[in-house]
Amino acid sequence: MSFTVKVKEEISTQNNTKSEMLAELSAYIKNNGNIEDDKITLTTENHFIVERVIKGLMDLFQIHAKEEVIENMNFSKKALYQITITEKITELYKNLGIIDENGKKLDIVPNYIVGANEEIRSYIRGAFLANGSINDPQKSRYHLEILVFQADEAVFVQKLLNIFELNAKILSREKGYMIYIKEAEKISDFLKILGANNAVLYFENVRIYREQKNKTNRLNNCEQANMDKVFETANLQLKQIEIIEKNDGVMLLDEKTKVALDYRKKYPEASLKELAEIISIETGKPLTKSGLNHRLRKIKELASRFENNKTS
Repeated sequence: MSFTVKVKEEISTQNNTKSEMLAELSAYIKNNGNIEDDKITLTTENHFIVERVIKGLMDLFQIHAKEEVIENMNFSKKALYQITITEKITELYKNLGIIDENGKKLDIVPNYIVGANEEIRSYIRGAFLANGSINDPQKSRYHLEILVFQADEAVFVQKLLNIFELNAKILSREKGYMIYIKEAEKISDFLKILGANNAVLYFENVRIYREQKNKTNRLNNCEQANMDKVFETANLQLKQIEIIEKNDGVMLLDEKTKVALDYRKKYPEASLKELAEIISIETGKPLTKSGLNHRLRKIKELASRFENNKTS
């Protein structure tokens, strides 16, 4: 079972007030139904949605909707269920905000459908049940989308989502408009709005794990970069020492710098800080990282002089 189906199944178990169920049915039918003058047909791969819609129609309007299994043209192995509504069509259209009192088609539902926050949440839930999906955070990138067929409806649903500061955006698609959210935190908030508490717990656990894993990877990469830099610097210093020794130039260094030279050869993989600590411990003479760096700079300068003389 996909994460999307799990979310839809969880929110389909919620109890609604009549006004909340009206908002949910309005969104579901507007964004799923094939709406005609004398009937409405709805399709879904999820039987629990069939049961919820049929129950809502009966409870609110005493409408007996017909359910049947039809051929799935999407080449999916899942059964495809169709709900057909032929009773009280005009009354249903008016109550759902699909047409006004004069029978004129409405681009977006009237304010009374989404008059309160809970009704707004229900409308969003209906739109998601109709054509929504969420990537499983454990298997893919963070992505939530709701497909809407009409431009006005897409803008309307986007505005409802952004009432909750979800930063929803719209993309035009060949068969409609995709309203999408890509931020993990916002997707988690969306699940909370739907009332999908189990899905929120799962999503947050995966999100925290992924963030911690990414943080660890970044630290490891940073540590590896630092180690690479240490090795690169040490190898360069060893080459400078080699130049000095080939030119019999060690005698030109003061005693403290000779000590630094010997210890760099002895501990070629030590960082500057580690090397300063080793010299301090083994010689009994405190040496700071800055002090060691000053001595190694003298080695670099002497090696450069030999190289410059060689090329001149």
